[in-house]
Amino acid sequence: MKMIVAVIKHFKLDSVKDALSLAGIQGMTLTEVKGFGRQKGHIEIYRGSSYEVRFIPKLKLEVAVPDNRLGEIIGIIQKAAHTGEIGDGKIFVYDLNDVIRIRTGERGEEAL
Repeated sequence: MKMIVAVIKHFKLDSVKDALSLAGIQGMTLTEVKGFGRQKGHIEIYRGSSYEVRFIPKLKLEVAVPDNRLGEIIGIIQKAAHTGEIGDGKIFVYDLNDVIRIRTGERGEEAL
């Protein structure tokens, strides 16, 4: 099993969520985060004063998937989150040793 963590732009959430739902993904976790990559922030003007925004607001989406669906789900996220602009985000993949459904005690892929 793998844990996919995708950092995406806010306005791409609905398209990513809808695409994952169509692919049969039944659960995901979403967190509002701030960070920067190559873009290193930007300058904004507020009431005539300019200031640098160093950490850009993004969303972090986490999805646990079976090994055999990893490539498919990564492709779905990448396609749905893509704008072609700087700051589209990143996808990280982690090994997932075990999953336990608290309510039933199911473990492994049955718990996904």
